[in-house]
Amino acid sequence: MNVALIIAGGVGSRTGQDIPKQFVNINDKPILIYTMEVFQKHPKIDAIEVVCLDGWHDILKAYAKQYGITKLKWVVNGGKTGQESIRNGVFQLQGICAPDDIIIIHDGIRPMLEEEVLSDVIITCQRYGNAVTSLPYNEQIFKIDDEDEKKTHAYIKRETLRRVMTPQAYLFDKLYWAYEKAFREEIGIYGSSYTNTMMIDLGETLYFAKGSDRNIKITTAEDFELFKALLNTKRNAWMK
Repeated sequence: MNVALIIAGGVGSRTGQDIPKQFVNINDKPILIYTMEVFQKHPKIDAIEVVCLDGWHDILKAYAKQYGITKLKWVVNGGKTGQESIRNGVFQLQGICAPDDIIIIHDGIRPMLEEEVLSDVIITCQRYGNAVTSLPYNEQIFKIDDEDEKKTHAYIKRETLRRVMTPQAYLFDKLYWAYEKAFREEIGIYGSSYTNTMMIDLGETLYFAKGSDRNIKITTAEDFELFKALLNTKRNAWMK
């Protein structure tokens, strides 16, 4: 079984909206529904679980019914942090998922996920036991001088870097083990930590899957406009 674990527990304060950004309507549809539709339509996804902000569960279920998200099976309360929210979702699946079931973790505010990217993360996880969506890093990166942040004398070769994002996929047994150990021993659960960084902190090896620049994360008010623009454009047939 392949389960999509969609994280939608944030309040979205940086967008300056009156409601959580995942529930903001774009072209009369909530952002979170755009995200869920990708998983609903994908033939390799069997079920959807959403970690949702407390107080919004009934609204989410109503939207899911309205837009035909029949794969939605579980709605779980979010935590105080992103890592707590993911842990809540993982622990909810205990007794439901088999050890080798694939759990695909994805941000609810990444609504432009493409089918081929989702397919590749599943295939890579089947092959290696995990998969992290990634892209080459195309900008130059310079290191700040230790004594003066206004200058630099060193750079990092961009060929050695990868940008990573969601979706990320893990076998359930390994994922449950990792969150149980991480929270028990307080490893990789604070600050900006996510599942992928936590896995590295726990000594695991991760494998890269295909990514896309269209897979934007809606974080600021400007991102709403970018999302609208992407919705209204289609990739030209000659572009690979």
